[in-house]
Amino acid sequence: MPGFELFGDAERKQVNEVLDTGVLMRYGFEGMRNNIFKAKELEGALAARFNCKHTLLVSSGTAAITTALASAGVGAGDEVIIPTFTFVASFEAVLALGAVPILADVDATLTLEPKAVEKAITDKTKAIMPVHMCGSMADLRALKTICTTHNLILLEDACQAIGGTYEGKALGTYGDLGAFSFDYVKTITCGEGGAILTNNEKFINNADHYSDHGHDHVGNDRGAETHPFLGYNYRISELNAAVGIAQLNRLEEFLAIQKKNYTILRDALSSIAEIEFRKVPEGGIENYSFLSFFLPTEKLTVQTHKALAEVGVDGCFYWYANNWHYYKKWEHLTEKKSLGKLPQEMLDGLQDFSKTNFSNSDQWISRNISCLIKLSWTEEQVKERAQQMVECIKSQL
Repeated sequence: MPGFELFGDAERKQVNEVLDTGVLMRYGFEGMRNNIFKAKELEGALAARFNCKHTLLVSSGTAAITTALASAGVGAGDEVIIPTFTFVASFEAVLALGAVPILADVDATLTLEPKAVEKAITDKTKAIMPVHMCGSMADLRALKTICTTHNLILLEDACQAIGGTYEGKALGTYGDLGAFSFDYVKTITCGEGGAILTNNEKFINNADHYSDHGHDHVGNDRGAETHPFLGYNYRISELNAAVGIAQLNRLEEFLAIQKKNYTILRDALSSIAEIEFRKVPEGGIENYSFLSFFLPTEKLTVQTHKALAEVGVDGCFYWYANNWHYYKKWEHLTEKKSLGKLPQEMLDGLQDFSKTNFSNSDQWISRNISCLIKLSWTEEQVKERAQQMVECIKSQL
């Protein structure tokens, strides 16, 4: 991770095919295209690779989450349960629909704890959205059982876990809906882009219309299409989709490199008795984009993270103090900062963050370090890095 590390001739070839037609928009202009439809081609390839009936490309992972929620009928005042550890896009997508993000604790999986989810459910809850951060997944079986019991939508934010699986199913396809991101630093990239995955025909039709101003895409005359309901512009371009085609063709290559490099590092760190590795639920297989582990105390974790940087081991993240990925630094959400007036239903529904207790999350995230696994490392570099990490961590214990 990420795919841009190995960007090359295959990607350029796909992009040049679009440039040769001069048609950069995914819809219309059939007479000019020379039968080149990169977005449609990538959607078909994604559906085949991830064994999913329907996929829809959009402009970003954020757009994918927003569109997926909208397609399932999530709207003003509805509550969507999300983890305390995620990227800000997760709650931004919920807020964009006038809905209410409800934060719940994470556990050793680094994503939603099922018991915390159950406690957070109210009569306004519409969906549960586990976020498969750093390449691994939540306890999806438990969450799916909760959703079935309470008649809720299970939406997997798999933006950081493309290629991982759970109980033999691709992450993003286990729930009712899934979302991928193809931004510049994801396992495979379109530069910018995202995708919705579902086996539900109603949801994909809704998503198709919603992501293109409500266009129903019936017939061959875009100007004559009708608008069954309101929508917005979340379209992907043909150029972005073209890059994605080449990258998807290389996914198995990328995953194999990640697993090899991850395994070398994990085997080395396994020699340190004080390290506890992130929990992967039974039946789950990571995409190996990050190696995440816990140290015994917050103080020791802070010291170790600093020491790793000082000896030149880059790409190790301490999320507890991160501005973008942990709730403690989301003051724009917790203090309700907005350029304009927020809907009253949203304001009334948001948690009072002066009273919330996420100490269960804190005790995991404050002791966690997640190390990015790069595709461009040589085997010699990985082994050297592993030795550096072991020596550095042991020096702090």
